Amino acid sequence: MIVPADETNLLAAATVHAVSWRDSHRSFCSPTFVALHTPERQREYLRKKMDGGSRIYLLIEDAPVGVVSVTGSLVEDLYVLPDRRNRGCGTALLQFAIRQCTDTPTLWILENNKNAERLYRRLGFRETGKIHAVPNGLAEIEFSQT
Repeated sequence: MIVPADETNLLAAATVHAVSWRDSHRSFCSPTFVALHTPERQREYLRKKMDGGSRIYLLIEDAPVGVVSVTGSLVEDLYVLPDRRNRGCGTALLQFAIRQCTDTPTLWILENNKNAERLYRRLGFRETGKIHAVPNGLAEIEFSQT
């Protein structure tokens, strides 16, 4: 079940975001930076996104397992708990997020995120040619659904 995040479940969404973000970034971010991404900090991040017009969604199975945000047609913050990956959760969240988009769905991924790239390509996303650098020396690559 995918439900909108609100104040009643925002900490659960933030916890999924924090745990998943830390797991996916620990190999290329400093331990100090990774440790900053607590559920409380991510709750404030998600709250600010919601205040700015983003819609946050939480995938709940037996417990919260995934999160995604949609702003217009921009899909962001797609995270699934590490022990729930490769079980269709990311696909379900992405397909749901695509249906929430107001125009052609777009997203950005770090160039080293090959698992996400496989998922996005499988669902019809292709590189647009837009790239921007991020502070850790990696690049983010824009993908759009064709």
